[in-house]
Amino acid sequence: MEQFTLGIAQIAPALGNLDTNLALHDKILREAEGQGVDLLLFPELSLTGYFLKDLVPSVALTARDPRLDLFKQASRKMAIVVGLVEESSDRRFFNAAAHFEDGKLRHLHRKLYLPTYGLFDEHRYFAQGESLRAFDTRLGRMALTICEDLWHPATAYLAALDGAQIILCISASPGRGLRPDGTFANAAAWEHLNRAYAQLFTCFLCYCNRVGYEDGACFWGGSEVIAPTGDVLLKGPQLEEAFLHVGIDRREVRRERIANPLLRDERLDFTLRELKRITRDLERVRRVRGEETP
Repeated sequence: MEQFTLGIAQIAPALGNLDTNLALHDKILREAEGQGVDLLLFPELSLTGYFLKDLVPSVALTARDPRLDLFKQASRKMAIVVGLVEESSDRRFFNAAAHFEDGKLRHLHRKLYLPTYGLFDEHRYFAQGESLRAFDTRLGRMALTICEDLWHPATAYLAALDGAQIILCISASPGRGLRPDGTFANAAAWEHLNRAYAQLFTCFLCYCNRVGYEDGACFWGGSEVIAPTGDVLLKGPQLEEAFLHVGIDRREVRRERIANPLLRDERLDFTLRELKRITRDLERVRRVRGEETP
């Protein structure tokens, strides 16, 4: 499908309450179906809430958990991205994003970068993801990222090089750095990041952030969809729950990549060669200092 409708569910999940959150997702799924949505995004950890701490094992779901059947059934009519705690077969727990389509769990992304600064302590409770893959859908080739992933430029770069025309980022970003005008400094930073990635990699950037309060933190919302030109196609309100939708035309990717063939001119051999050199130099410095190589 060259053209489709993208929906964003900017919600406030209940911390640690799977039943309540499943009911909320079900309600929005029905609303999205009525609006003709083809792809619906929920935020990071939308099924569980964010500051889980020791609750992580009690809300974790395996890929075959019957409670995910809600999304498998609904995905016969629209594709869906949900945030959850995934329990792997070897009993590790991941902050994950699941993509459902055509009645199946089609793709699972495990968060790569777990923040452990400021009010964040994810590395204590979650295992790190190890891979980033673009994947094909009936709506085009996409890549999934989760919040902090996108603050590391390599993720968007690799996704674009792997063929993604649409980068999806689901987020649970608390507001930080209150400015004199009452807005959050990190909200403005996210807006700059999203536009930069969309323009640099000539792709759609779809950002779904949550709202609500948890453990003294305020999640600011402000979900948005950015075109490959850097233009804002959709902008959600701050601090309010909202269900939003917008039309996506993938032909814009082609037009922009003709006008700005940045990806065509990427030199992967040069990038790989320099990365290998930098890695060798870092390893040599660590040996001199007597440090262990990670």
